[in-house]
Amino acid sequence: MMHIGYTMMTEQAGPRELVGHVVEAERAGFDFSVISDHSFPWLPSQGHAPYAWSVLGAAAQATSRIPLMTYVTCPTFRYHPVVVAQKAATLQLLSAGRFRLGLGSGENLNEHVVGRGWPSARVRLDMLGEAAEIIGALFAGGYVTLHGRHFQVDDARLWDVPDPPPPIGIAVSGPRSCALAGRRADLVIATEPKRELLDAFDAAGGAGKPRVGQLPVCYDPDAGAARARAHEQFRWALGGWRLNAELPLPAGFAQATAHVRPEDVAESVPCGDDVDAVLAAARPFAEAGFTDLALVQIGGDHQLPFLRWARTTLLPALRGL
Repeated sequence: MMHIGYTMMTEQAGPRELVGHVVEAERAGFDFSVISDHSFPWLPSQGHAPYAWSVLGAAAQATSRIPLMTYVTCPTFRYHPVVVAQKAATLQLLSAGRFRLGLGSGENLNEHVVGRGWPSARVRLDMLGEAAEIIGALFAGGYVTLHGRHFQVDDARLWDVPDPPPPIGIAVSGPRSCALAGRRADLVIATEPKRELLDAFDAAGGAGKPRVGQLPVCYDPDAGAARARAHEQFRWALGGWRLNAELPLPAGFAQATAHVRPEDVAESVPCGDDVDAVLAAARPFAEAGFTDLALVQIGGDHQLPFLRWARTTLLPALRGL
């Protein structure tokens, strides 16, 4: 049976609202939660981008059971890996062991703000591997010094080291990232239910480790309203990873998806209150071998109705997967 999670999507709600939503997700019975870590929304219509780590600290204190996870943090541009290690260790202590650190190679949308340019995907993945090595070494305790190709670390140390440290997850999209995740990660993260990604992760050393996916939905008793909202706020997702990693500003995503129609979005996002449609979208993740699936409810002002529906109707149905 897959674990079903809830997504705190920072692009579509403010910090106090996000904490309130995850409190309600815990009450609704979700198995875990994840949070996006962005400096911009994907589209201007989403309208938010609070600092995810402050939200996580508040969520750790406002909840008592539900696990927390970054989905995902880029530890190479906005944040130095030493800083990420300290933040993650602190979160693990604040949450009493409920935190998982999800890492990824990032998007230009979020990382361009520090003015370091945006290198090729191969370089970004090399940077991610080096960052994961540094974070893992700091989690192990003691002083860490590393003079790598991309990062310099001199006598770094975590003085508050959780036991156990947060598990590290790495987001994958192709063979090289799967190989890195298999070597370095305690779990793998993917947004598409592709069995070949999990097979490559297993072959590189990931066999038996958790694998976490994500599925957008747009619940509303009015299916037409759900389709319109999904189109307004989530059409960016149809651009594909290669495009989504490269554009620097929300206006670019709005322009790049100007031709996308509401019915195009509805083909990949369950819209309305049809439980069977959500089950049909979630089933490929279960069949591919994902152990965890985080749901994204589209629309910051529509979380509480979704969470009530999830508690009474959707979660019991998804347990069957």
